[in-house]
Amino acid sequence: MDRRLDIRQAITRHARVGLTATALPGVSVLRASGTTEPHGSVLEPAFILVAGGAKTTILNGEAYTYGAGRYFVTSIDLPVIGSITSADADDPYMSVTLRLDPDKIASLLLDAGLPRAEPAARSASAFGVGQAAPALLDAVARLLALLDEPADLAVLSAGTEREVLWRLLTGPQGAAVRQIGIAGSRLTHLTRATRWIRDHYQQPLRIPDLAATAAMSPASFHRHFLALTSMTPMEYQKQLRLTDARMRLLHGDRQVAEVGFAVGYASPSQFSREYRRMFGTTPSQTIQDATPPRLQA
Repeated sequence: MDRRLDIRQAITRHARVGLTATALPGVSVLRASGTTEPHGSVLEPAFILVAGGAKTTILNGEAYTYGAGRYFVTSIDLPVIGSITSADADDPYMSVTLRLDPDKIASLLLDAGLPRAEPAARSASAFGVGQAAPALLDAVARLLALLDEPADLAVLSAGTEREVLWRLLTGPQGAAVRQIGIAGSRLTHLTRATRWIRDHYQQPLRIPDLAATAAMSPASFHRHFLALTSMTPMEYQKQLRLTDARMRLLHGDRQVAEVGFAVGYASPSQFSREYRRMFGTTPSQTIQDATPPRLQA
């Protein structure tokens, strides 16, 4: 039995326009009947399973493409560029997202008797793509099926979600998931630093201060930050700045220089140059593309 079909049918029944939160805490579904232009966003720790169509996510210049039956996990906030690359009315893009909760993962590690100390080796990447095994597809299908049985949902959802997490922990991306549940892990410390950058991305970065936030030496902080996110703190900040700038331009801001200043750039030319390098278009062209055509009398 192909559980992907069951997952697709469940998404069709419960998805609305855009990303749709469900009655299952931390679970959302998405259905889109067309492709999209690349756009910037910040992925939060989550497991996302694709059930139809295909999507491409670019993390610091490296592209990851995944279609039906594949999934990806993130264990820390990551600025990325994403686009739906395969979707139409007959074969829409479909996905299910499960937010990864540190307390639930920690409880599972404890009950399973798995080591809760972090290996001395360098940090596992915070982003990974894998092929969903039949057992994982089965657990996700049964989790979504609970949406049609409200009485069962209240009783069985926690156990079924726990099984999904177990399949992830014991799968090829288990290292990324496991570190979420380890108290005092490098990821826990680095999360404090990434959250500070997200909240203050317009401000200049001081690596010694960020390293102190993460309880690391500057050299150790830089090394583990790069291993985890695939980018330096400066690159991380730059992608946050440019992602916010694009959103401002798409939603009404019309002065390129002012947008650049607002997200932390002192030089309009540098802002335009880095914007084009990241999105493949200029800020002015983004404004033009976002402006509705004027109706002629």
